[in-house]
Amino acid sequence: INVFETCTQILLNQAAYYGVPRKLAKQRAIKLLKQLSLSNKANSKASNLSGGMRRRLMIARALIHEPQILILDEPTAGVDIEIRQTMWTFITDLNKKGTTIILTTHYLEEAEKLCKNIAIIDNGRVLKNTSIKRLLNSLDREIMVFYLVDPLSITPDLGDFPCHLTEPDILEVELKKGQTMSDVFKYLCKYNIKVTSVRNKANRLEMLFMNIVQQKRNA
Repeated sequence: INVFETCTQILLNQAAYYGVPRKLAKQRAIKLLKQLSLSNKANSKASNLSGGMRRRLMIARALIHEPQILILDEPTAGVDIEIRQTMWTFITDLNKKGTTIILTTHYLEEAEKLCKNIAIIDNGRVLKNTSIKRLLNSLDREIMVFYLVDPLSITPDLGDFPCHLTEPDILEVELKKGQTMSDVFKYLCKYNIKVTSVRNKANRLEMLFMNIVQQKRNA
């Protein structure tokens, strides 16, 4: 990026390299800047943008000629949560419209949310190369965190579900493959334990990544 040019000029120049007519390039530039929350920076020089804004500008530049394949290297690094969510929506919509996207990321939540297929790489070695669905189906256990309405003084007996209290009102429960949340709730109802919310203790893909990497390093 030429940091002494405005965002709009950078996009127009990039479009010209691919023979996009000037009028069409302006229309696309306006649309892309809006989609990537950069409309108010259209006439600002790139040198005045934050790191996250420059990253979004580079995505707009890569899309100005509407390529069939887009390669993104950690596109949401250094951006705040709101912008990250906006970019996730943008990337998903782009993919649904037919653009093939190759994404590298250290945010495993991002990979699970956006990708259909995934390769796990450790020290330059591809350890897994499969679909997200197939990989997640290989997970043999999950730790679920239950936030309770009323605090407990002792850990309840949930039968086949190992559990413990991390706080009087926070209960962690282990589910093995094949076990269901409905079975856990049957036990909770038995003891009249009410729950306000539930979440995974860790991202499922993160658990798998650590298991796979550890197994390979110990092999």
